[in-house]
Order: sequence, then C-alpha cells, then structure tokens
Amino acid sequence: MTFVVGDNCIKCKHTDCVEVCPVDCFYEGPNFLVIHPDECIDCALCEPECPIDAIFAEDEIPEGQEHFIELNQELAEIWPNITEQKAPLKDAEKWNGIPQKIKFLEREYQSLAINFKIVTISTIYAPVAQLDRVGGFEPLGRGFESLRVRH
Repeated sequence: MTFVVGDNCIKCKHTDCVEVCPVDCFYEGPNFLVIHPDECIDCALCEPECPIDAIFAEDEIPEGQEHFIELNQELAEIWPNITEQKAPLKDAEKWNGIPQKIKFLEREYQSLAINFKIVTISTIYAPVAQLDRVGGFEPLGRGFESLRVRH
C-alpha cells in the first residue's frame, strides 16, 4: 500500500509533508504534489502533516478521487523530486476545500535552462551546462571547453 495526494492539494501545494518523508518520495509540479508509489514505504508520517487533509492511504482515498492513484504514479515519473519544505502557493487558503479542482491541475513543469561559462584570468576550463528539471546540471556537448583568456 502507498499514500496518495488527492484533489485538495491542487492550487494549494503545502509542503509540510515533504519535510517529514524519510524516503523523499514526493514530486513537485507547478501547483500540485504527488507521491511516487514505488518509493513510498507506507510510514504514514506525511498524512497528519498535511494542513489541508489532501493525503490518503491508497485504500482510503475518497470516493470519486480514485483516479489520483494513477495520476500520482504518472506525474511522479516526470516531475522533479522535492525534499525540502517551501511556502504554499499564494492563494492556497482561498483554494482549500474547493471540490473537483482537477481541471486546474497544471501538468507541464517548465524546466529552467541556464547556459553559463566560468571565466578566470589564466587558462580555464569553462563548463557549458544546462540546469535540468530535477535541479541538477546536465553537460551540453562534451561538457568542458578549454579557454585561454588573453589581455
């Protein structure tokens, strides 16, 4: 059995649950969190931490929200892992308790691409990299270029 994030998390995205998860099985989308069912160890620490009661044991998911079991699995495969608590979304209190928010779910997680070069006065190695959607860096091309700076 696993835990599932349900409808009420949409447009709220409190992350208190993330802070207590011993296996870091939460994944973050633009306006919703999900739990990866293959990583969840059924410890139940996250459920009472959710201030809006949006986390359920798989066998206790409210009627009409059964599709969130598959949705958590699907989105955990494509969204980045989240391991630290963040502030909830700006209008979280306004959206808390509004039913059937699935139509407001934003599935697309925009990755931030940053190209950069590190330059010093002598012979340098300048990594050219891209920030990938899980917060790491992915080398572009061969990864490093050797540059000489002349003055």
